[in-house]
Formats: sequence, C-alpha cells, structure tokens
Amino acid sequence: MILPVFKLGTLALKTFCKPIANRLKKEAGLHPKFRQIIINIAQANHRLTTNMQRRIYGHSTDVAIRPLDEEKAVQAAADLLGELFVFSVAGAAVIFEVQRSSRSEARKEEQQRLELEAMKQIDEDLMGEVERLRQKLAELEQLAKGRELIGALNFRHAYDSENEKAKST
Repeated sequence: MILPVFKLGTLALKTFCKPIANRLKKEAGLHPKFRQIIINIAQANHRLTTNMQRRIYGHSTDVAIRPLDEEKAVQAAADLLGELFVFSVAGAAVIFEVQRSSRSEARKEEQQRLELEAMKQIDEDLMGEVERLRQKLAELEQLAKGRELIGALNFRHAYDSENEKAKST
C-alpha cells in the first residue's frame, strides 16, 4: 500500500519541480547581483563547451572565444539553473528510494535470519529430546536385562531381526 503512494508522491514532486524551475529561470535574470553571477557562470560554461567541441572536432583551441551577449548568457544560465534544480530533486528522490529499499531488504534479511535461528533451535531441541528418549530406552533395556525380561522388551533386536529377514527374502 505504501509503495504505490510513495511512487505517486515522487512523480508528483518531479512534476511540481518543473514550474518551480521555470520560476527560478524568470527570477534569475531580475536580481542584479544574481544576474551578474549567472552571467559569469554562463560565460565560463560557454568557454568550456566551446573548447571541448573544438578538441573533439580537432580544431585549434588557442583562438579567442567570443563571449555570449548578456541576454543569451542570462538565458543559458537560467536554463542551466532550472535543469540543475530538476536534476537535483530527481537525484534526491532516487537516493531516498534506494535507501528506503535497502532498509526494507535489511528488515527482510533480519526476519529470515531470526526464522532460521528459531528453526535451528527447534532442531536442537528435537535432537536433545531424541537423545533423552534413547537414554531412557537404554535404561529400560538395562532394567529388563537385570530382571531377565530381555526377550519381552528387546525392541531394537526384534526390529533389526525383522529387517534382516525382510532383506534376505
């Protein structure tokens, strides 16, 4: 029951992140200090991607890279900021789900371990009971031997001799 509700909650969270990311994009360009920070980030990102593309295609990387104009830089940084927000929320949801799943698995393994220990304890108890019964049988045989009633209470030998007769036929 809780798993489908959790999955729906995660999906709803991811869905609500997109409008929040869009709002962040809009607001990013309006605040003057933040605008300058994201312009610097966008310019650095532009230089990095341009250099990487030039290296991949085998072009010279020592040429000057024209900076983006201010509005393109703001738009690129705002897009990057929005995508980072959505990605971080999705990543947090995945990490939470993995941790929840591992805790659930740990509980299952602990339950199985406890059940196995209980079965081993029952097995040990039954083995002890069988041993006590063997000792009582041996005591009864000793008593019977002492009173010369060995023929009447000799269960083991009677059973063994019946098995030998059955095998020989």
